[in-house]
Amino acid sequence: MTRKIGFIGLGIMGRPMSLNLLKAGYALSVFDINKEAVAALEAAGASGAGSPKEVAANSEIIFTMLPNSRHVKEVMTGENGILQGANKESVIIDMSSISPVVSKELAAIAAEAGLHMLDAPVSGGEPKAIDGTLAIMVGEARACLKACWTF
Repeated sequence: MTRKIGFIGLGIMGRPMSLNLLKAGYALSVFDINKEAVAALEAAGASGAGSPKEVAANSEIIFTMLPNSRHVKEVMTGENGILQGANKESVIIDMSSISPVVSKELAAIAAEAGLHMLDAPVSGGEPKAIDGTLAIMVGEARACLKACWTF
């Protein structure tokens, strides 16, 4: 079974990561405040979304790759955020490099909403994002491996 995947944040790292998911054959819903970035991913086969809420409503697994803690909090908890659209048991995988304190806070908020959250920052920069060889460091406070890794 192919999981529906969402990706929020199509910058230097998120764009090539999203392109690699498309190349691997995944159905992908994408959002970024930069409409040109969304259009480029749509041209590659992704479905563009108008908000993080829309990405979440159309995805079982939602990746975020954003500049800082403030952006991740807004995308998750804002008026049109992930928590407003996500289905129960969805998995949020934040690949941004943010404060561990904020990550724990957001994981607790996600858990209260019936969602799973993984903190998964990456290492390797744009070249490794492009060639699909990023090192991903994953941490999570609750056990969700069964829900997370069956895609």
